[in-house]
Amino acid sequence: MALSREEREQFLAEPHVGALSVVAEEGRAPLTVPIWYHYEPGGELWILTGRDSRKARLIDVAGRFTMMADRVAPTVRYVSVEGPVTAVDPGTREDHLTLASRYLPREKAEAFVDFAERELGPQVLIRMRPQHWVSADMGAA
Repeated sequence: MALSREEREQFLAEPHVGALSVVAEEGRAPLTVPIWYHYEPGGELWILTGRDSRKARLIDVAGRFTMMADRVAPTVRYVSVEGPVTAVDPGTREDHLTLASRYLPREKAEAFVDFAERELGPQVLIRMRPQHWVSADMGAA
């Protein structure tokens, strides 16, 4: 059963590991990778990724991407959103802390951000405006 607007937005706002998909080079299937993301109901979804990463380059060319989040318990539920990129900005330490804190305890989030700044290189924050939604809860009555 499809989720209501409120249900799908609330579900997407929970800290699931997302599956990001973006059109790839000709002759290749779309690139699909797991990624942390941030979303608040009614707002834009955003991710951080390496400035020179393959996904950043593909998103730049495509101008849009898809994000899917799911769970398997207590029922199988998923939400998928697709939409245009609205902004690409340099990622900041505060952006990293905001994102990492969704998935990790604060002390571990700070350690992760220290690692990321040291080892992962410059990051970009990519914002997407959800335009098309697909959702379901397979256990809903």
